[in-house]
Amino acid sequence: MPNTSNTILNQHFVKLLLESIGDGVFTLNPDGEITSWNLSMQRISGYKSHEVIGKSCHILEFSQCFGKQCPADLKECEIYKYGKVEPTECFLKHKTGQMIPVIKNARIMREKDESIIGIVEAVTDLTELKKARIKIEEASRQMGEFYKFGNIIGKSHIMQQVFSAINAASLSEANVFIQGESGTGKELVAGAIHFNSQRKNNPLITVNCSALSESLLESELFGHIKGAFTGALQNRAGRFEKADKGTLFLDEIGEISPLIQVKLLRVIQEREIERVGESKKRKIDIRIITASNKDLYELVKAGRFREDLYYRLKVFPVFLPPLRERKKDIPILSNHFIDIFNKKTGKKIQNISQEAMRIFLDYRWPGNVRELENAIEHAFVLCENKKIDLFDLPVEIRQFGYNVHSNKIYPINSSQEKKRIKAKLSKEMLINILAECDWNKAEVARRVGWSRAAIWKYMKKWDISNNQ
Repeated sequence: MPNTSNTILNQHFVKLLLESIGDGVFTLNPDGEITSWNLSMQRISGYKSHEVIGKSCHILEFSQCFGKQCPADLKECEIYKYGKVEPTECFLKHKTGQMIPVIKNARIMREKDESIIGIVEAVTDLTELKKARIKIEEASRQMGEFYKFGNIIGKSHIMQQVFSAINAASLSEANVFIQGESGTGKELVAGAIHFNSQRKNNPLITVNCSALSESLLESELFGHIKGAFTGALQNRAGRFEKADKGTLFLDEIGEISPLIQVKLLRVIQEREIERVGESKKRKIDIRIITASNKDLYELVKAGRFREDLYYRLKVFPVFLPPLRERKKDIPILSNHFIDIFNKKTGKKIQNISQEAMRIFLDYRWPGNVRELENAIEHAFVLCENKKIDLFDLPVEIRQFGYNVHSNKIYPINSSQEKKRIKAKLSKEMLINILAECDWNKAEVARRVGWSRAAIWKYMKKWDISNNQ
């Protein structure tokens, strides 16, 4: 006969032991129901014991378990196959919805006859360690040691925050929503998250949702079977199936129709799809990243986007700043693009003149980083020296410079600068300057450091008429 008092004492001792441990510890019965929950688990997750006892551990939505997201059904969990989960760095979802960085491990408990008693799981909170890592990364970037994450360039404080968000998203399996203006590099961010995640060896499939009609997008995403509609001559797998085990990036997600919104919500909830014209359900294992240059919440308030889908997609948001809010990065980005185009063209341009860079820093860049790249490429066509100069820039950027700096006349103060402009002046350049100055010869003369008579002389020489 077992000693009842000793058993009660042992149980009390075990309970005190669990409550004194700094790590979160909880247990599950063979049916996958939580049976105990220590105080540290309450602190880490935000859930009190009475809120979770009898429920599945899926309530925590661990982002990694055996290299993939935890299944909703414990019977599908591979712990029964392997008997344990080695310490794994991942995220759990706090009661408030916040993603908490943790290390989790688990073990199956068995009787002597190998029958399963239950499962014990331990969770270590990495929040403080994560903060320390971010501080180290920020300090390193501030010292100029790091300013690149994949193909994303930036040294400003706001981009350090973006890099940290990308790094956190890469360690998670949570759905990511990227918001930013056109040209800020949303697709680059999606690529950086994918290629730094555990899915990096599997496909990254991209779909521009604004480029296709509702019916075409439905077929593109979900696939179709032969005869599903006119022109469906054979079975075709959709992008969801092609992205299996990998990542699906849905750009301009705010453009999808109500029908596609409903279907996408179902995919996220059930992790399965149906091809157009078919009732067969197909399981998929994908990570979804979405992006938009619009404020999705404003679309929700306007009734144009489902609120339940909005919260499903925006589990982990990443906000990309426009270039005008990170002007400290413009010189770095400019040098980066100069290096790229030097390799493409075989030229050996070294940098940008002070006058051109001053306009770059003042300009608002409505097209963001993409517009900056295009401006550098434009300059490479015209530039014949080792420096990109004012007159190598696209006309809209030059015009902005004239308007900002000197009442439509960009100040040319040094005689050396005037000589350089005179030496470069060609018929095409003179026509451009005349057009920018509304064919005011006196204004053109002041710009290039010549007399009005000299401007007339060259107009006659090159057969440039007033109304050309």
